[in-house]
Amino acid sequence: MKAKNCLIFGGSGQIGRNLIRKLTKNNYKVTVVTRNIHQKSYIIKTQANVGYIDIVEANIFDEHKIRELFKKADICINLIGILFEKKRGNTFKNIHQVFPALLAKLSKEYELKHFIHLSALGINEAEDSNYAKSKLNGESEILKNFPLASILRPSIVYSVDDNFTTNFMTLLNRLPFFPLYYDGKTKFAPIHCSDLTDIIYNVISKNIYSNIIECVGPEIITFKEILKRLLKHINKKRILLPFPLFVAEITARLFETMPKPILTRDQLILLKYDNVPSGKYKTNSDIGVPGVRYFDEEVKKYSYMWKDGGQFSTTKYTSKEE
Repeated sequence: MKAKNCLIFGGSGQIGRNLIRKLTKNNYKVTVVTRNIHQKSYIIKTQANVGYIDIVEANIFDEHKIRELFKKADICINLIGILFEKKRGNTFKNIHQVFPALLAKLSKEYELKHFIHLSALGINEAEDSNYAKSKLNGESEILKNFPLASILRPSIVYSVDDNFTTNFMTLLNRLPFFPLYYDGKTKFAPIHCSDLTDIIYNVISKNIYSNIIECVGPEIITFKEILKRLLKHINKKRILLPFPLFVAEITARLFETMPKPILTRDQLILLKYDNVPSGKYKTNSDIGVPGVRYFDEEVKKYSYMWKDGGQFSTTKYTSKEE
């Protein structure tokens, strides 16, 4: 049987790398599009055997160039997303709405078997967030152009390569206290990167055409509980300090001046809303791929990098309520 060709945008991130390995091990050929082949190719090309992966450098808005890639593709997967806006056209509208609409249009024009798009959980409720609005508009454009598309809405995605648990453990390691926004009551359903790639693989291999699928892990955890678990894993005791909203907004304004802000005002808005299944759409469990990896068990495997003494640390943590 001829190997299907998957065209992937956003293949150099944690989800992309895991997905490339999963697909190529199962006889799928992959073409990965990157904006900077010199910076990204050394990571991408190690994810699969020669002959199963091609790396193409292109501006994602260069329709003429990416159009050529669709001529050889069977499946298109879009993993590109941003958490904050940057200069040079990297706006929420361009990345989350204009670009996915273009991919959906080309997928229909070249009669691809499937178009899979990674969105985000909880965006229906967060209508006052620019990030959420751009994601919703992008989904609408996709379904208008390619009605059979599968849109995946994951909760927080974590792994050893993430920008979530790793950043928090770094900050918790360095700071004497850590701010709690909205008293740390916001709920999440963290999903491990491997569970998410299993979902994407099953959507492809089993020809699942469900417009929106909410992708969640096996447990619901509050923001405060996440921080407490991370502290336990790195053997640290820190004060978790509730921040009044006006103070949080001031700090977010300051953080926004950084090249990679820790927190933006838009992200602060998103933190008001729970990041859990809405009950309005199918979940990964409904399509037969439940999340099986638990937060504590997975984070424990790499948290030693933030402990004093690293993997040889013998320090024991004693829990202490704030």
